[in-house]
Amino acid sequence: MKAPLDLDQLQTFISIADTGSFTRAAEEVHRTQSAVSMQMRRLEERIGKPLFEKEGRSNRLTEEGDKLLSYARRLLYLNRETLAAFDDQRLEGTIRIGTPDDYADRFLPEIMARFTRSNPRVELTVICEPTPGLVEHIKRGNLDLALVTHNDVRGQSEVVRREPLLWVSSANHATHEQETLPMAFGRPNCIWRRAAVDVLDQQNRDYRILFTSFSATVITAAVLSGLAISVLPECALRPGMRVLGEADGFGALPDCRIGIMRGQTSRPEIVDALARHISESLDNISVPLGEETGTFDFAALAFAKMKRSKPSQILPGW
Repeated sequence: MKAPLDLDQLQTFISIADTGSFTRAAEEVHRTQSAVSMQMRRLEERIGKPLFEKEGRSNRLTEEGDKLLSYARRLLYLNRETLAAFDDQRLEGTIRIGTPDDYADRFLPEIMARFTRSNPRVELTVICEPTPGLVEHIKRGNLDLALVTHNDVRGQSEVVRREPLLWVSSANHATHEQETLPMAFGRPNCIWRRAAVDVLDQQNRDYRILFTSFSATVITAAVLSGLAISVLPECALRPGMRVLGEADGFGALPDCRIGIMRGQTSRPEIVDALARHISESLDNISVPLGEETGTFDFAALAFAKMKRSKPSQILPGW
């Protein structure tokens, strides 16, 4: 039987992956650089695969290293939460979490229920803002954790869910057939807005932006009332919306990646526990929708439609 993985080696491995440097990782784990190098040699021997490769002065993860990283994070999270479970005083206090309102509406009920059951003495303080605002809150130390729309440019977040980003219109109006498309978007720094505008410009579609808001409720209202078209992730779809595809003249959009960002905190064990609950909750959430002929997995259907140019689909009530 193979020996179990060493948690200290995994912690060092994570530090190297996050900093891109053996030297900076050594400072974080309070070891010498030679000790860190020795730990990684032993970990590679244990795994039986190379975990790093040089890229200039930085150390980049190999494909095997990237695969190990997600497991390593989960093992460290579980270790901290296991220790906390046997310490009545440890998981107690307040944690500050931020999320955009569209994610809050879809995901928070499951997340809060799971976390509160396991950690009844932890108080959750929740704020709802768009991702750019949450990133600033994280940088300024105003939040311990944020569920955000992942952006490679904005900063590092751990991607925990992927969803198709979809063109949506009202099922009761022919808004998408107008010669000049009326659009409702988030503010100019919204990556969904930029992705949608890029596609429309590439297709030479005429459009005008009628509504701009950081509120998902406002965007949803504009769509359902037939005043505008927008782009939304799967989790934000509502009854009465029509999902538009390439057959309707709307090009494919990039996936929406949902990630977790962590702030500086004196209670990493609470943040780790909440992050794990979020990841597990989002793994378990799906969007099954029904129609008169039965039920179907709309996520799979919508994604296939976007790629294969199937006709638009009207969302039934649920």
